Amino acid sequence: MHSPTVDAPSRPQGPRTALRSAGVLTVCSVLLLTLVAVRWHPLMSLDQDIATTTHRWAVDESGLTHAFRILTDWVWDPWTMRLLCAVVALWLMWRHRAWWTALWLGFTCLLGTLLQQGLKAGVDRPRPVWPDPVDSAHYAAYPSGHAMTATVVCGLLLWLLHHHGADRRLFHTVLALSLVSVVGVGLTRIWLGVHWTSDVVGGWLLGVLVVAVAVFVHERRKT
Repeated sequence: MHSPTVDAPSRPQGPRTALRSAGVLTVCSVLLLTLVAVRWHPLMSLDQDIATTTHRWAVDESGLTHAFRILTDWVWDPWTMRLLCAVVALWLMWRHRAWWTALWLGFTCLLGTLLQQGLKAGVDRPRPVWPDPVDSAHYAAYPSGHAMTATVVCGLLLWLLHHHGADRRLFHTVLALSLVSVVGVGLTRIWLGVHWTSDVVGGWLLGVLVVAVAVFVHERRKT
């Protein structure tokens, strides 16, 4: 029996679903971006209250804070995620000759990075400042690059597995790891005092938006 290649999906999903999702996510992302850009007081106060509380915990729980630094600086670092994306793209080209899918995957990750850096420069939101910091970070705060990159990479890989009919156990394993990674990296950035909560939420929203647009493009090519 001939098995389908990676570029021949066995579980196609209509591009309209991806387009509708992208529309909803765009509205949510723009709304949050606007509130952050105008420094909406209720949101700024909430961010400050959460940051103050979690920073106090981070200072008191030094062992847990050290573990979170290892996770955020190595396991869930954006460059680690981009390397994972590159490995999968190379595997697609070498094993399946799926050049279009591999290029689509790499370009989407690049687009996500450019969007993230552009918004950081445009919004130019200061990061939290502490007299006793437990970690440090560079560039502006909004959106969280760690949260956005993890969301983009994990989202794309999950969609590829589902789209091409991966084994259920494999899919569920990757799904669990992805959820832990995406949620975990966001929480560690807040715990370590290098991001406001709205930075992380913004990164998650934008990450899912990038995935939705990428899925729409991929599906449109197949129609």
